[in-house]
Parts: sequence; structure tokens; C-alpha cells
Amino acid sequence: MANQRAAALEMGNAERLGASADAEGVNFAVFSAHASNVQLCIFDQEGEHRYDMPARTGDIWHGRLPGAGPGLAYGFRVYGPYAPGEGHRFNPQKLLIDPAAHALSGSWCWDDRHCGYTPGDPRGDLSFDTRDNGAFAIKSLVDPLPSVRPPRRSSDRDLIYELHVRGMTMRHPDVPAPLRGRLEALRSKAVISHLRALGVDAIELLPIAPSATSRRLRPFGLTDYWGYNPIAFAAVEPRYLAAGAEGLPQTVAALRDAGIAVILDVVFNHSGEDDEMGPTISFRGLDNASYYRLAADPRYYADFTGCRNTLNTAHPAVIRLVLESLRHWVQMGIAGFRFDLAVSLGRDSAGRFRGDAPLLTAIKAEPVLAACQLIAEPWDAGPDGYQAGAFGAPWREWNGRYRDCVRRFWRGDRGQVGELATRVSGSSDLFGSEAARSLNFVTSHDGFSLADVVAYSHKHNAANGERGEDGTDDNFSDNCGTEGPSTEPALAQLRLARMKAFLATLMVSRGTPMLRAGDELAHSQGGNNNAYAQDNAVSWLAWSFAQDELSNFVATLSQLRRNHPALRGEGAPARWFAPAGHEMKLADWQDVRLCSLTMLRAAGGERFLILFHGGLAAQEFCLPDGDWLEILCTQAQPAQKFRGGDKVTAPANSLMILQGNQ
Repeated sequence: MANQRAAALEMGNAERLGASADAEGVNFAVFSAHASNVQLCIFDQEGEHRYDMPARTGDIWHGRLPGAGPGLAYGFRVYGPYAPGEGHRFNPQKLLIDPAAHALSGSWCWDDRHCGYTPGDPRGDLSFDTRDNGAFAIKSLVDPLPSVRPPRRSSDRDLIYELHVRGMTMRHPDVPAPLRGRLEALRSKAVISHLRALGVDAIELLPIAPSATSRRLRPFGLTDYWGYNPIAFAAVEPRYLAAGAEGLPQTVAALRDAGIAVILDVVFNHSGEDDEMGPTISFRGLDNASYYRLAADPRYYADFTGCRNTLNTAHPAVIRLVLESLRHWVQMGIAGFRFDLAVSLGRDSAGRFRGDAPLLTAIKAEPVLAACQLIAEPWDAGPDGYQAGAFGAPWREWNGRYRDCVRRFWRGDRGQVGELATRVSGSSDLFGSEAARSLNFVTSHDGFSLADVVAYSHKHNAANGERGEDGTDDNFSDNCGTEGPSTEPALAQLRLARMKAFLATLMVSRGTPMLRAGDELAHSQGGNNNAYAQDNAVSWLAWSFAQDELSNFVATLSQLRRNHPALRGEGAPARWFAPAGHEMKLADWQDVRLCSLTMLRAAGGERFLILFHGGLAAQEFCLPDGDWLEILCTQAQPAQKFRGGDKVTAPANSLMILQGNQ
């Protein structure tokens, strides 16, 4: 029920979602198609003050509070039917986060009183909870208008470095302790120096938006470390900030000045409100039937994400919310976005994926995003969920087939040379002539680290509290003879050689390369291939155990890639040779015993030979015509010169690069 202060709320406007501050006050606007009333709730030292929204334009409820300004804490209470069987879950006893908020008052903490139903009631989610959670619920905060900060643009030639804000710096000895785990730590001299030494052009941050931890993790003392359960789209998770709202733009600006762009991993496919037994935090209480895709029985949720709900990204209001959120991040200086489970963003009302789906089309057409990198994770958990290559320009796409093929080749699987040639040449079977759209990676946050790919044949996920049943079993990894850590020198050398082979393959492949943070340090997660809940030493990079040899190797590779277009795959199409020296023939491609081949690339007056050898014994390669200088070998110091017809012995599990003339 509105109190007497409601008279002070002016009409406002529906021009922009969320809270928009100017010199005279703050405008509030929020979407709800099925609500009967929306209240703006303001919190100050005197407590909570409720205002009925005085105006509605279409389905946008809006009002303006004169005299208000940045720092004001607020939320919404929304009235309407509580009828789960009809898809409606309104409960004004629950204070709701503004989904367009640019800042929040605190981080999520589970409490049963956040549920719209009464936990423990035999009627389950059909019950109605009358307890008010306003006193301890997260509040939205009015943020100052952002100043426009030009991003550092990135391109397909760039090396992308995927990192987690906390994992990158929590154990870094040269980052000041108060900044560790914060965005501000990323602009420290120690971090920027490391990134520049590696040759990193862009960092891709795992989600930094506020996220909810599920009730299931509470008994295990675990949290949603990765951050893939958003409860607001355009705010920064408070625990990532040491200096308030300016933490992100100042960090982005410092990185931009160092020549490093910032790409955000964004999650618009589902929310942290879970299924019908989850809490009411924002979307569910604002308008459950509009924000979510509901099942045939609207009491339940359609789940194309594997996360128990799917946001209705075909709805105009959700599309608007996504676009306004993206514009806000660009104003912070963000140069691009990686869209989690992007196939879900393109499903139509029947659940089929369409590359021209409304949200995907709107993103491509958005002028503010025209110069940004748009990266799709081209799969979800629904039917026909793998859609690599289907997004079309200007989207770049995570290439899971590249990852799997390269892993199979270097662990010694037979019959891989044909697919390897396709993958390192830009995956034309997926992207046609647009090789730049292939975002190549051998590891990412989701799965084994590189050190674990060569140290574990099986996942070891017991610490996640799911009896080891979570995480994929298709790791295409190999422990090199011993499961887990080993002090055996020969085994350590073999594992190091394989890691170098993975990294070298990545850097000589056509497309956009992505390196997982910590792979250059041989960081191990102890065989955990799904460390989504491990906000601890499992995920935090162990800088004190950094392997300078591997970091220096990455730096060498990135410099070679930057300096030589031919190594990036530019110029003439690659030519392929069998180890005996003749160009590959159909019989060679079909020979399942073959585990070695030579790639010849030429561009700009330069020629390079890349020798791939995945066997466990040394292999002789006969070189094509020309003069050749060995410039890199993953198992030895390169120093030799050769002529056409000479035979080069490649060590087991090795990649070699030879430079020639045109």
C-alpha cells in the first residue's frame, strides 16, 4: 500500500529502463505487462518509503523522484496474480532488484524468505509466502550517468586471454592485498606487465554481473564462482569492486592505454532464479510469464540452458533490456562481448534455432555495437543445440570441434590428420571462407586446464558435491602414463612438450586464438573439469609455481604470429605434404596410421613450414624445395639450417616451425 510520500513522485518517462539520474532527480522505468500495480521502494536511514508508479506507457511503468541522486537505494514491489498454473508469480512481499540496475548494495546470500512460496509447505511452489524480505534483500543503487569511454578495439588477429577476476589475482604476490580478487587488480603493474609480456591483445572476463548461488551449494560451503547465474544485467558484482562504481571504467581505461581491450562474458540466456522452486529475486516477481520461456504447463519452465530456466529473449521487452545493458557496458569502454549459450538467444517460439532470430538480428543492427567484437558460444542444452557456423558474420564463434580435434591429435588418436588440417586452416566446413569467425581454443574455463589435459585421463570432481557426476566425460585428455601429479623427470618433460605442442598449434591456426588464463603457468585444478563452484586454490592461479619456460614460450609464439602474416594463415591457401616429402594424396589422407604431416604457408614474400608430429617415436620429414631455418621446436632448441630434400628428425609429440624464402 502506498504511503503519503507517493504524491512526491512525478510522471517521468519510459525512454530508458532502470534508474536515470540528472541534476534535478532520478527517473525510474521498469517493464511488467501483467502487473496490476508497481511500487518504487526507496531506502534511507528512516527505513523504506513506497511510491506507486504514477504512469504507464505501454507496459513500461515509470515515475520520477525529484531531488534524488546517485547512491540512492531502491527496489520494486509488484502486485498481480499469484497463479503459478497460469505462469504468474507476483508477490509484493518480496523486494525485487531492478534488472537494469547499474549497481547493487551487496552480494547474494541465500535465505528461504526470498522465495515467493513457503519452503516446507506441502503445496510446494503453489503456496504463497507472506514474509517480507525487504529489510535484508539486495537493493539496487542509483548510479551516476557514465561518461563515454572509447574502447580499445580488437580484431581477429588478436590473442584473447580468458580470465576470472578473482582467479587471476587472489594469489598474486605482487598485487596489493586489498586489491586481490578485484577489478582494480587487473590494472596493477604486475598484471599488465604479465599480459603485455605474453602478447595479449584482449582479455575476456568471465561474468562480472551480480550472480546468485543456488541453495544446493550451501551445505558444501561453495558459491557460484564462475558467475553464470545473473540477477542483474548491467551492474558489477559488488565483491569485485574495491573503489566503488568507477572500478570498472578506470580498469578498462588503464588496460586500453596498455593496448589491451576488454571483452565481457555476458549471460542473457537464463537467470539465477532457478526453476519453480527457486527464489524470487527480480524477473520472476516482475513478470514471470513475460521474462521466461514457460513449458506447456506454464507452472514450469522451458529449459534449453541446462540451468533450470530460459529467458524469453524473443520478447520485445527482454530484447530492449539486453540492448540497453550492452550499450551501458560499451559506455564503460568494453570492446566486445562473448554470449554464453548463444543458441538459446536464437530460439523461436517453437524452440528452433534461427540465425535471424529477433535478438540476434537486433544485436547486429545496434549502432553502438557495430565496432564491438561479438562472440557466440554456439551451443546450448536444447535439441539441435550445437550450431557452430550458423550465426553468420559479424559473429565469431567458439570452435568446440577445433578443441576436440587438436586434443585427439596430440594424445595420439589415429585418423586425425585430415580433420587437423581442416581445423588449423580455419574450419571451412563450419565457416566457409570466413576463417576469422573461428575462435580457436584448446582449453577454456569450462573443462580441464591445459596442465590437466596432459595429467589426467579422467575428471576428478568430487569437491563439487555432485558425487563426481558433473562435468563432461569427453575430455580427450591423456595422463601420459600416470594419473595426476608426478615428480618423474621424464614424465614432466613429456607433459611440458605436449603443452607446448597445444600452444604452438593454437598460434599457427587460422582464426582468432584464445588462451585460458593460467595455462602459461601450467596451473592445475587437480583434475576438476567443472570448477564452477571452487572459489579457492583450485581455481586461483598459483603464481608462486609459475613456469617461466612455458610463459616465455607463449610470448615467443605470440610474437611470431604478430610479425608474420603467413603464420596467421594469411596469403595463399596452405599446401600439405606427407612426411616422405610428396604432397598429400587421397590415400595419405585416408591412412589412419598417419600421425604426421607438413603444412606449407606463404604470404608477403615469406614461407613457413609447420611440421606436426603426434607419434610417440621420432619421425623423419623430407623437406620441400628451398632454404629453411628452424625457428621453433616444442622439444628442443631450434638452431639448424636445411635445404630442400634434407631430412629433419622431429622428436616425439612435437611441432616444428621452419622459415624459408619465397
